[in-house]
Amino acid sequence: MKSDIIQVTNDGEGVKSAELQATKVAAFLELDQKDALHLALLTEEMMGMMLALTGQTKAVFWIESEDKKVTLHLRAETAMNSEMRQKLLSASSTGKNIAAKGIMGKIKDLFQRLIEPADDTDWSTTVLMQDINPDADTIASLGICLWSLKQYKATLKAGVGANKEWDELEKSIVSKLADEVQVGIIDDMVELIIFKSF
Repeated sequence: MKSDIIQVTNDGEGVKSAELQATKVAAFLELDQKDALHLALLTEEMMGMMLALTGQTKAVFWIESEDKKVTLHLRAETAMNSEMRQKLLSASSTGKNIAAKGIMGKIKDLFQRLIEPADDTDWSTTVLMQDINPDADTIASLGICLWSLKQYKATLKAGVGANKEWDELEKSIVSKLADEVQVGIIDDMVELIIFKSF
């Protein structure tokens, strides 16, 4: 099942409609109260990130479900040209963005940079956390996968001196509720996808 596609903007247009879609999907899937709340919270986090974007940003939001597997999608057109894409895809695997706070803040920052990249962007230091090697299913469904919550968690668990980032991740609603979060490029679009199985 695919929900209605909702146009959302960072000035609040469509946000309530997007949140209503989560309620409708929860009812359609006959989720219990707890699971319905989790779906609502994930949608609210995604909409909160959208509202935090700068500039005139527009995106589309929808939810897809198969059985009790749900994906929440937020897709926006990018201003990326082929040269910027090449710089992005050749980014250092140790590139970090230390300015953004909180997991959704970090995702928002990458999403924003992909939507409106600066000509002088140094992608080797601004890629969210890790350049990853997605599996074939991810490539097929998401295009180029630039960041994955699972990969980020694995990196923090294996890393030395990552206690602060791990503590912040442990407090995140999204990291507690989502099975996976991915940010990637599909043609001239940047997409944030949250995966959740109920």
